[in-house]
Amino acid sequence: MAKAAPKEEIYLSEKDEIEETENEQKTDSMDEEEYEIGEEELLLPRDVLLSAGIHIGTRMKTKDIDQFIYRVRPDGLFVLDIKKADERIRLAAKLLARFEPAKIAVVAARLYARYPAKKFCEIIKATPIIGRFVPGMLSNPLYPHHLEPAVIIVSDPKADVQAVKEAGVMGIPVIALCSTDNDFAGVDFVIPTNNKGRRALAVIYWMLTRQVLREKGELPPDKDLDQSIDDFEARISREQ
Repeated sequence: MAKAAPKEEIYLSEKDEIEETENEQKTDSMDEEEYEIGEEELLLPRDVLLSAGIHIGTRMKTKDIDQFIYRVRPDGLFVLDIKKADERIRLAAKLLARFEPAKIAVVAARLYARYPAKKFCEIIKATPIIGRFVPGMLSNPLYPHHLEPAVIIVSDPKADVQAVKEAGVMGIPVIALCSTDNDFAGVDFVIPTNNKGRRALAVIYWMLTRQVLREKGELPPDKDLDQSIDDFEARISREQ
């Protein structure tokens, strides 16, 4: 197995991104009890998905996300259906496998999304747009770093709204990781998931990476990536 690369540090002083608390990202006991889904149907074991919190949404719910809601927890958090998330990752991978890797752009403004998105791009050979999205990057051909991707992935259509808008103007299809507080305006294909949690984003991008490689025939169906989920997860450091 390849040696793990150093993880990108995320500093807790950037408080605007750390407001999705650890308490809200934890799986409660009812999650384990209620998800009676055969392990063979999922890309990863159920307990791995649940412990990562990929199903944990927010206390807000849009009408668009209704079709992907599993239930609402007693604490008011909406829970996403992990089986539908699994199905959507498989479909997204089939779509992405059709494109030249360099023509796939991945946008990640949120701190917790930046490292796993970057790892996806490194392995798939896609184009990363990490951090601030500069207006005109897709829509202004005179911009020095102008890009012309065939498809873009956004880690959160709310945080990456400028990319979504410009992709719409340019006719570029958008695949988006969407939580319960996202609407689907400008989004062509939705992957329902916790798009704020550190571990959840690592798991989602790891699964998507592996599945794209499998669809392209670059990774056998019974083999995993050399990189682990831990290798996709951003590290937190506390400033003194």
